[in-house]
Amino acid sequence: MTNMEFAKRLQPLQSNVFADMDRAKAIALAAGREVIDLSLGSSDLPAEAHVIEAIAQSLGDRSTHGYLLFNGTLGFREAAANWYEQKFGIKVDPQTEVLPLIGSQEGTAHLPLAILNPGDFALLLDPGYPSHAGGVYLASGQIYPMPLRAENDFLPVFADIPAPVLAQSRMMVLSYPHNPTAAIAPLSFFQEAVAFCQQHNLVLVHDFPYVDLVFQETGESADSSPNPKSKIVRLSEAEVQNPKSLVPSILQADPEKSVSIEFFTLSKSYNMGGFRIGYAIGNAELINALRQVKAAVDFNQYRGILNGAIAALTGPQVGVKSAVATFQQRRDAFITALHCIGWNVPTPQATMYIWAKLPPAWSQNSIEFCTQLVKQTGVAASPGAGFGKSGEGYVRFALVHEPPLLETAVERMAEFLH
Repeated sequence: MTNMEFAKRLQPLQSNVFADMDRAKAIALAAGREVIDLSLGSSDLPAEAHVIEAIAQSLGDRSTHGYLLFNGTLGFREAAANWYEQKFGIKVDPQTEVLPLIGSQEGTAHLPLAILNPGDFALLLDPGYPSHAGGVYLASGQIYPMPLRAENDFLPVFADIPAPVLAQSRMMVLSYPHNPTAAIAPLSFFQEAVAFCQQHNLVLVHDFPYVDLVFQETGESADSSPNPKSKIVRLSEAEVQNPKSLVPSILQADPEKSVSIEFFTLSKSYNMGGFRIGYAIGNAELINALRQVKAAVDFNQYRGILNGAIAALTGPQVGVKSAVATFQQRRDAFITALHCIGWNVPTPQATMYIWAKLPPAWSQNSIEFCTQLVKQTGVAASPGAGFGKSGEGYVRFALVHEPPLLETAVERMAEFLH
């Protein structure tokens, strides 16, 4: 086995700071620490009852137990197209412009195989979600990182991309609301991105998992008590108002779908991360190309999961609004606690994350900060360097616990920092 050789494309995938953090958490647990894990963006909220019921009813139907080919997914594709049209006012053809995915990560990882030839560049956000880079490496492409800086509202500056890189580039990947910085982008930015990609013959990819996790700062929250402790904030149907999105889709800037494809997952909006269901929507040629890659890799999910997804997209949306209210409540509790210990972090407008600039003593070593933090306090976070070079000097906290536990985490961090 010592003479076994592996493909060179695996080399960039060997370094995984999140795997390192998993080992650090295991060491802390073995040492008897109670770990408060704020490192993973996996929602702790449950899927809605009507979604679970749709899946449960499917289990007894033996016709759902076989392979599910593309034509068998039409009901889901129609639900996705209708959901998009209602939310964004964009007409979508479910036959040619929608493709089911095993989560949006499958789309971002597999699309480069359909776009890039070896040596081609992909323009990626830095910091950005790790699977965006992983897909490019698997396609033997090159990455040009577009730095995101606070002074630019964590938006890339297209004019800074070197001309020689642009000449070799085939695709650009954006994702707003953004993981990890929690930044949002206005429609004008997307319009600029579409025009730029049209000019330079680039495929424009938009990863859009946090479309619903956007916070309205005006009006009352679902629970206005000063110290809410409920696990899930529930809104009545009457409190659920306009279903329109508070953040734009890339297709609003490219309604003709000339260069764009967008990925959506039910993991965040509908708390269905473990069910691995999402979809691609956009340019028909891109959808068909991704479908060809997907056909070589897998069939579709179990039909019952698609039935649950249909129920989520077409059923009551009270659970979505309640989840948003819950994360807003957690955000406010965590930010307030951080401010109380002297860690002045901006309040994000979206996502389930806090992107915090590290104190000066740790400004160039986010990995060591997170390693020592979990070792000494049991609080696990994600180092900014794990999301890209421009993420150094920051740490990401995921708001996946109730306010009292988040406040306990901050208390532990206060002892660590002082």
